[in-house]
Amino acid sequence: MRIAIFASGNGTNFEIFASLFEKKELQGELALLFCDHPNAHVVERARKHHVTVETFTVKESGGKKKYEEKITRLLKQYKIDFIILAGYLRVIGAPILDNYEGRIINLHPAYLPEYPGLHSIERAFEDQKKQTGVTVHYIDSGLDSGPIIAQERVPILEDDTVESLETRIHACEHKLYPQVVKSILNELIEKGE
Repeated sequence: MRIAIFASGNGTNFEIFASLFEKKELQGELALLFCDHPNAHVVERARKHHVTVETFTVKESGGKKKYEEKITRLLKQYKIDFIILAGYLRVIGAPILDNYEGRIINLHPAYLPEYPGLHSIERAFEDQKKQTGVTVHYIDSGLDSGPIIAQERVPILEDDTVESLETRIHACEHKLYPQVVKSILNELIEKGE
């Protein structure tokens, strides 16, 4: 089973996954990091872990459709079986979905269907909610609307700041996401898919 991780930024979740694959705590091979921001810190993290990196932008590809077609060719070139989104800040479109339906999972820093899209932590905090959460879900053509795999609530404390809440949400992500990925990969490998 060959896995690609898509990321756009710092790459803290990528770092955790790369370490787990290196220690053989996750089955399969982390074969590729795709990043849509060539100067993102995650690229440096991938190189440190000796993971192949491919990076290009929508603009340099000539638009979203051509960008996604280029990614799809790349995934076929690397013989990718499964995709983990780890802070990838773009909506996945038809060319990729058509080839990887049911094989792309995402982590979202909210208890979906609450706060889909960007700035979920800040929006939950500003709305003075008592809790928010973390969701792992399959990707579909909508915005954070795919079938939910696992969720965990994170309380918003009276003395929280956006930063302290974000820290606790990331701690929850770093625990929940690898557990879910491990379970899914084990099941797919056992089935021989």
